[in-house]
Parts: sequence; structure tokens; C-alpha cells
Amino acid sequence: MKLLPALLFAACASAQANPFVPVEWLAGCWVQTGREAGSVEQWMAPAGGLMLGMARILKNGRVVEFEFMQIRADADGKLSFVAQPQGKPPTEFGLLRSGEAEAVFENAGHDFPQRVIYRRETADKLVARIEGSLKGKERGIDFPMQRSACP
Repeated sequence: MKLLPALLFAACASAQANPFVPVEWLAGCWVQTGREAGSVEQWMAPAGGLMLGMARILKNGRVVEFEFMQIRADADGKLSFVAQPQGKPPTEFGLLRSGEAEAVFENAGHDFPQRVIYRRETADKLVARIEGSLKGKERGIDFPMQRSACP
């Protein structure tokens, strides 16, 4: 029975040493389901306190949306998601909650979205979601994705 507490302690120590445990499953390439070929999101594995990501959406063979993204850890190990859509100035969302298959980031003061959510459905499927209030109405947009080989 002494083994169980030791294993639990080791798991907790590992999570404290690596703040990216809740999101490291994002690393890799993801094809956006139901979108034109080439519509992808890609995340680099965490290194140096940072995960870098990018996304693009194509329509009729042309990029209609793109975004540069970061998930970074501050000095205390707290994670934040930083979005820079269409090359605009960055917006930071702090980690609100996380679990084995979900990370929810929030910036209550942002116009829209106020929350960015990554939810893993299986090892090879995830849904990214943006949600919040827009002009007084709650709104949400889902981006289902399938893991793919990186080019």
C-alpha cells in the first residue's frame, strides 16, 4: 500500500515540473473537419516555456483566415493562451480550468470571444471552440479537427 502514495506524489510533482501537461496532447498537426483541404492547425511541442501554434482556413484555394497562437507558462507555471488572428495585436487568455482532455482559457474583458476551449474527444479528434457574449447574445463557434501527419 506504500506504493500508491508514492505514485500519486510522483504524478503531482511531474505536473508541477511540467505546466504543459494539460495541453501537450495538442502538439502536432490537425486538419479542420468539414473545411477545404489545407485548412489546418499546427502546434509545436512545448519547449522553453512555450508552445507555438498556427492556423489557417482556406476557401476556394485562398487563405481567408489565419492565426498565430501561443500557449505559454509564466514564472509560476500558470498557462495562458495568446491569440493573434490575422496578424492583429496579441490577446491573452488565462487558463481558467483544465482536465485530462480539456483546457479552457478565459479573458472576460475581451470583446469576442471571452473563452477559448480545446477539448480532446479521442487521441485523434479534438474540438476547438470559441465562445462568449457578442452584442448581448451568447455565441459559440466549434472547430472540429482530426489529427494528421505533419507535412
